[in-house]
Amino acid sequence: MQPFDNVRHIAFAGMDGLILYFGGKDVTQMNAAVSAYHLALKANPPIWLKEAIPSYDSLLILFDAKITDSHGVYHLLRQLQPQMSAGKSLRRHRIPVWYGAPEANDLDEVASHTGLAVSEIIALHTATVYRVFAVGFAPGFAYLGESPERLSVPRRKTPRTKVPAGAVALADRQAAVYPQMSPGGWQLLGLSPLTLFDPASAQPALLQAGDAVEFYEIDEREYLEQVKA
Repeated sequence: MQPFDNVRHIAFAGMDGLILYFGGKDVTQMNAAVSAYHLALKANPPIWLKEAIPSYDSLLILFDAKITDSHGVYHLLRQLQPQMSAGKSLRRHRIPVWYGAPEANDLDEVASHTGLAVSEIIALHTATVYRVFAVGFAPGFAYLGESPERLSVPRRKTPRTKVPAGAVALADRQAAVYPQMSPGGWQLLGLSPLTLFDPASAQPALLQAGDAVEFYEIDEREYLEQVKA
């Protein structure tokens, strides 16, 4: 199967799946193309479409092999006319953070790695508009990018066995918020009171691929008030 438009490579994923890999000057541009194709498929889903799963630079398409085959899927994809502007960002979220919360505080380690003061770390983090590149690892866990180069930090040498729900974290040039308590090796900046995953909700995961995310600072009192709300 030949590449086309923004699609630089197509791979088979079993008998009922194709993976489209997208090109672009950087991961943000590639992910915008992923979102545009994902939206185009969801807007008018073909009867054979079982699921479309977006990631950083790829889109997994699962189809009903009783209805069509990979060539039929490929033919439809070639006919899609995605609006690339639609892939820039789907929704915008503002997430409050109590920076330096005792249960989630690696700010000194981040400062040591980056050479930044804690106040500079918080200022850079809150000034960045992140994009949800993918959702995985745990239900509702959104991989956000990209942090400024100055905020790039390695994962911890020894992962924690328990990271609290709501922990706001950095690793390399990515950011995340842990939706539930889980093991984790990212550097922690603080805690957010938001519920990011609610299995009883019609849309359990708050953050979806393609969304835009901004963080803002709150203090301990505001955090406790919002947790109780």
